[in-house]
Amino acid sequence: MGKADFLSPKAISNRIKSKGLQKLRWYCQMCQKQCRDENGFKCHCMSESHQRQLLLASENPTKFMDFFSDEFKSEFLELLRRRFGTKRVHNNIVYNEYISHREHVHMNSTQWETLTDFTKWLGREGLCKVDETPKGWYIQYIDRDPETIRRQEEQARKKKQELDDEERSARFIQEQVRRGQGGKEEAEPVYTELQRESEEEKVAFNLGAAVAGSSKSSSVLGTSALKAAASVKRKETAAGSDSRGEKKKKSALEEIIEMEEKKKKKQSSAVRTDYWLQPNIVVKIVTKKLGDKYHKKKAVVTEVRDRYGAVVKLVDSGDKLKLDQNHLETVIPAPGKRVLILNGPYRDTEAVLEGIHEKKFSATLTLDSGPQKGDSVDVAYEDFSKLA
Repeated sequence: MGKADFLSPKAISNRIKSKGLQKLRWYCQMCQKQCRDENGFKCHCMSESHQRQLLLASENPTKFMDFFSDEFKSEFLELLRRRFGTKRVHNNIVYNEYISHREHVHMNSTQWETLTDFTKWLGREGLCKVDETPKGWYIQYIDRDPETIRRQEEQARKKKQELDDEERSARFIQEQVRRGQGGKEEAEPVYTELQRESEEEKVAFNLGAAVAGSSKSSSVLGTSALKAAASVKRKETAAGSDSRGEKKKKSALEEIIEMEEKKKKKQSSAVRTDYWLQPNIVVKIVTKKLGDKYHKKKAVVTEVRDRYGAVVKLVDSGDKLKLDQNHLETVIPAPGKRVLILNGPYRDTEAVLEGIHEKKFSATLTLDSGPQKGDSVDVAYEDFSKLA
C-alpha cells in the first residue's frame, strides 16, 4: 500500500494526531521516535532500525545512559536558569514546563529513576540549593557565570570603599571634637550616697545657693527669688560676651559643617551616568559569544551609537564589529600614558596615568585639560580608559 498524498485527508489527519505530547510508554528513546498506539510501537520494536540501535546500545550501555543523563541535566538547568533565574521554585513546576517540549529527553532513559532523586543529586553536586517541605522539594539555581561573579565582586568592592570613606569621615569628626575640647578629657561625675552625721540632724536643700552660687549654710533656705534671678542674668550676660569673643575663631562644629557642605557640593557636581563609551579609546572584548577569535582582544572605538553601542576596530586584525558596552571593558595602560576619563565629575577630561592602587581598584591621574589642569585625582578602574 502506497503512502498517502501530502494533502490527502488521511495525511492531514495523521499530522494532526502527531502534534502535541503522546503517551510515554509508546516512546522509544534510543530511536527518538514517538508512536501513537500500541500496534505502532510493536511494529517499531520489530523493525530493523530499532534492532540495530539495540545492538549498538548493548555494546556500551553506560555510554548511552551518560549521554542522555547529560542532555537531560543541561536542558533542565538551562530552563531553570533562563525561566526562573535564582528564584526558589518547586521542582515539579520546572519539570512540567520542561516536558511540555515534545523533543525533550525522557527521565526513564537517564540514571535517575524519579524527579526526587534528580533533585537530591543537584543538591549534592552543588548545582542548586534544595530543601524539602511538606509541599515537596524546592530548588534554587546557583549562578556560577564568570560575568555574574565579577559583577558581584565589583559591587562588594564599591560597598567596601563606601564603608572606608565613612570610617575616615568618622575618624575626622572625632579628631575635630578632640581638638575642640583642647585635648582635655571630660571628667565623669562621681555619685555618692546621701549621708548625715546624726539621726537628729535634718536634711535641708539650699536651692538659693544652687541658682546664685552662694556658699551659705544648709540651714538657710537661700536668698530671695529676685536676687537669684538677677545673679543668673548677670552670669548669662558675661557668658554671652565671652562667646562673642570666641566667635572670631571657627569652632570644631563649624569646621565639620563646612566640610560636609563642601562634600555635598562635590557629590552634586559628580554626575554619573550608566553609559561610558567614547570615540578613540582602547577597549577589550570580554564576551565569549563571538568565539575565541575575538575574546580578550583589544579594539579601538571608532563610532558610538545610541550611547550604549559602539563600532570597534580590532587592533591586530583590523576587523570591525558592532558591540554593546556590556560586552566591552576599559583598558588600563602603563604609567605615563594618556587616558580619557569616561565617568564622574571629570568626565571627558584627558589625563596622564601616574600610578595604580591595586587594593583600592583605582589609579592616580594628573588632569591634562580643563579648568583643573595639573590636579591629581583618584579614579576607579572602570571610569577611565587608554586613548588610541
